[in-house]
Parts: sequence; structure tokens; C-alpha cells
Amino acid sequence: MTSHWLYDISIVLGEESFPFPGDPPFMREMIQTLQGSGICNVSRLSMSSHSGTHLDFPAHFVENGKTAESYPAEQFLLPARVWGVLGKQIITAAHMRDMEINPGDAILFKTDNSETGRAKSGRYTSSFVSLSPEAADICIQKKAGLVGIDYISVEQDKDPFFPVHRKLLDAGIPILEGIYLKGIPPGLYTLLCLPLKIKGGEASPVRAVLLDGPGAPIRARGRSMAP
Repeated sequence: MTSHWLYDISIVLGEESFPFPGDPPFMREMIQTLQGSGICNVSRLSMSSHSGTHLDFPAHFVENGKTAESYPAEQFLLPARVWGVLGKQIITAAHMRDMEINPGDAILFKTDNSETGRAKSGRYTSSFVSLSPEAADICIQKKAGLVGIDYISVEQDKDPFFPVHRKLLDAGIPILEGIYLKGIPPGLYTLLCLPLKIKGGEASPVRAVLLDGPGAPIRARGRSMAP
């Protein structure tokens, strides 16, 4: 949280992040230092495109699906509803019964993954709150513009067919994974989560922030980013 109107919901790569099982870990290697070269610091990054706070695009699971560079930047500046589902191991359709969103809005699920610190613990555990396929169906029915969750994956790794990913991405809904929502009250915000413009990218790390209120980008123009 950086001010009373802007909230950073990203996790720190190399400190709070952790890879999904089978993915390469984030690594940062210094290849030139000020001390050694007398000129500047330069580092090399090595990681999965699904590292830390990141977006999944349809190409992740859909043959010939849409990729990172094919989206206009404005698609990732959108109204968002933070929806709290606490004390549950899996988010079901019943937990979304009273949710109201406009078509194209983002849905960000705040769960015990954030409340316990599990979302930014630096290590993976298979005991995390995830989305059920039925809940994914509700997101599609509500015409969500994006679906986000506060863990490295929107679904458990126990199902090799990844039905939640497939349902959402088949419907053209990008997935924002690895956000951290502790201290963020449920409600309406504006989400900004710009991906890197990676040619053919099925995913991309992002810096995700929430602005107070669905009209926040208009109100925020010309204002200082300082607290």
C-alpha cells in the first residue's frame, strides 16, 4: 500500500515470489558491477514468464490463442471489484451469488492466501485457496474482463487438465495471478496491470496496482504519486 488512493498489489520478485511446480525459479545474476567495472551495475534475469504477479493469456492453453503483444494497453486499465471469500478452501459458484459487476470489469478474489501471508511467503504450498470450475463458469456468465486471485495459480495443481484455466482462457478472459490483497477492503477500484509487450508471449510479469474507485484514472490525472 503506497498511499491513500493507490495500492500496490504486486509481490516482490526474488524475495516474496516462488515458482509453480516445474517452472524455473526467478534468478538475478550480476554480470557487471560498479565496484568491478567502475562504470555501472548490469544484471541478467532468468525466470518463467509466469513468475510473481503475472498475467496469463489465452495462448497459455489455447492453440493459436491471443498473446501478450496483441492486446492494446488500455485493456489492462479497467474497473475492478475486489471480492472477499475468507475462511474457504475453494471458491464456489455459491460464494459469487450476490456479486454485481458490469460486463468487462475485473474480478479480483481476496482469500486467506492474502490474510495468512501465503501469497508472498517465498515458497510454494499445495494448500491454497483456488477457484472451482463452476466459479469460473460464473465469471464467464458475468462477462468478466479479467479474473485475478491472490496466489501463483487460479486453480490447484492436482487436475492435469487445468479446467479453470481452460474455461477462462477459452472465453478470452486473461487471468491475473500472484496478487496480494491483505489490507485492501472489498469494493470497487480501478485496476492497472500492464504486461510486457512480449512477441508470442503466453504470459507476462506485471506491476499491478489498484486506484480508489472505478473512475480513479480520471480523478488521478495530474496528481502526485507520493503519499
